[in-house]
Amino acid sequence: MKKRRLGGAAVGLGVVLAVTGLPAQASTESRTADNRASGTRTADARAALPLGPAGLAETRTTQTLRPGLTLTRIVRGAVDPAHRWTVEASIPGGDTSPDPDAPPTALKDKASADELAAELRGDGFDARAERVTTPRTTDYSGGTLGWRVRIGSFPSQSAAATERIRVINAGYGGSVTYTGWDGATTDRGPWRLDVLTIDPRTFRGTLDATYGPDIENRETVSTLATDAGAVAAVNAGFFVLDPRSGAPGDPAGVGVYAGRLLSEPVSGRPGLVVRDGGRSTQITRLTWEGRVTARGTTLPLNGVNRVPGLIRNCGGGEGDSPTSLPLHDVTCTNPDQLVAFTQEYGASTPQGEGVEAVLDSRGRVLELRSVRGGPLPPGGSSIQATGRQVAELTALARPGERLRVETTLRDDQGRRVTPSPGTEIVNAGPELVRDGRLHVTPATDGMVHPDDPSWYYGWVHKRNPRTLAGTDAAGRTVLVTADGRSTASLGLSITESAKVARSLGLRDAVNLDGGGSTTMVTNGQVINRPSDAAGERPVGDALLILPRRR
Repeated sequence: MKKRRLGGAAVGLGVVLAVTGLPAQASTESRTADNRASGTRTADARAALPLGPAGLAETRTTQTLRPGLTLTRIVRGAVDPAHRWTVEASIPGGDTSPDPDAPPTALKDKASADELAAELRGDGFDARAERVTTPRTTDYSGGTLGWRVRIGSFPSQSAAATERIRVINAGYGGSVTYTGWDGATTDRGPWRLDVLTIDPRTFRGTLDATYGPDIENRETVSTLATDAGAVAAVNAGFFVLDPRSGAPGDPAGVGVYAGRLLSEPVSGRPGLVVRDGGRSTQITRLTWEGRVTARGTTLPLNGVNRVPGLIRNCGGGEGDSPTSLPLHDVTCTNPDQLVAFTQEYGASTPQGEGVEAVLDSRGRVLELRSVRGGPLPPGGSSIQATGRQVAELTALARPGERLRVETTLRDDQGRRVTPSPGTEIVNAGPELVRDGRLHVTPATDGMVHPDDPSWYYGWVHKRNPRTLAGTDAAGRTVLVTADGRSTASLGLSITESAKVARSLGLRDAVNLDGGGSTTMVTNGQVINRPSDAAGERPVGDALLILPRRR
C-alpha cells in the first residue's frame, strides 16, 4: 500500500515574491507584457502567458511553501464582454447526412448543420451554422473539424437555459455553452493558473505518487494529501470512472508505485516518471510484456489489477475490440484474457465467469476458483482467466505448483525500463513539449476519433480545466493546474496547454487528467476551483509533495 502518514511541523509560508526568482519586494506584480514566446525559457521567465492579445493585464503571486518549493498563482485578463451564452444544438443525421442513422452529435457535415439550422429557424429559433476549425499539431493535420449549430446569444447562463428548455420542448436537443470556452485567440480572458515548482537542489522533501488504500476505489486529492501529510498535491493520471468500464479508481494506463508495476500501460502512451523522490523526472513512452510461467510453459499476460475483458483507453493487444491501438475515453473489450492481481487491488478480486488461480506469498497455487472473485490470502496474489484462456490456466495451475509472474516495461526505443523502489510512474497524454519545442501528440495517444470529430472538439479543441506536468532546463519539476468551465477562468485547449507549458520554461511537458479531476491542494486546502458541480472529484491517483521525514 502506497498510502503514507507523516508527522512533522505545520507547513509555513516563506517569503512572498513578485515573480519566481525576483527580489522579494512585493507580494504581487501586475503588469502588461508582450506575449511573444519562442525557444526555451526557465520557469523564472518574465514573459506573459501566450493567451489572448498582447498587453493583457497579468498578475503573478509567488509563495515559498518550503525551501525549494514555490507556488505561483497567475491570473491573466478579465471577463470579456464579447463572450455570450448560447445553446449548442445536437445535430442528427438528417436527409443530407452521409450517415442519416448516426446519433446526434455536436458536429456534423455542413449540409446536415445547414438543414438543422433551417428547421430551427422555421420553428422560430435564432439558429446559425458555424464552421469549426482546429490548429495543426505534431501528428494531426487539423483544419475543419465540422459544423455546429447554435441558437441565440444571451448575457446570462439562466437566459440560455430557458431557451434550451424551449428548444427541447420543440423536439430538438442541445446544451448550454459559453463562447469563451471555444478557444478563440482574440479572447481576453480571464485565465487562472496555479504553478508548483520543485527544485531538487534545495527541496529536502520528496515527490511521490499514491493511489490511496487500494487500486479499485477513488479518493479525493485532499484526502490523499491529508492522510500522507503532504505539503502540496495535484491529481495525476487517467482512471476508470464508470463501473461498466472496470473498477472505478483503477488507473487507465501505466501505474508504478514504489517501483512496482500495479497497472499496465496503454501501449506506447507517455508516462510521467519520477525517480528518487523527484530528484529526476522525465516523460517516457512505455509498452509492456507480461507472462505466467510454470514447468517450461509460458502464457501471455494481458493485464494487471483490472477487470478482465475491459481495457479502458484501449491500447491493449491482439483480439481487443474495436482496436488494439490507444483510443482515449473508449473501453475496448476482449473475452479471452489473463489478468494478474496483487494485494494492492482491493479487499476482493473482481467476480465473474472464468477461473482464478489463488497463489500464496511464494507464488504456489492454493486453489482454483471455478467462479472468479474473492479475497486473497495474506501476502498472496492471483491470476484470473476468461474465455479461451480458462483451459490454458487450468492446465497450468495445478495445486501446489509454483507460478512465476513476470512483467517488463520498455521505452519507445525498446529498451528495458527497470523501476527502482524509489520510482513512481503515472499515466498521461498527450505530450505537449519535447526538448523545448511544441510537440503535441493527440493522434498518437488516441485523442483523435476518426468517426467522431465531436469528441476531439470537446476534449482537445475546446477549453477545459487542465493539469500539466514537466521539467525545465534547470531540472526542476513543475506541476500546473488551470481552472476552467466557468466565466471566472476559461480553461485551456490542448494546444494552449502546450504553449503555456513552454512559456513557463518547460523543456518537456505532458498533459495529465483534467476536467473535473483537476485539483491542487496546499497546506491541506484545495486552492483551485474544481469544475464538477459536486465539488472536488475523487480520483484514481495523485502526485504528492511530501516534507522531509523526521
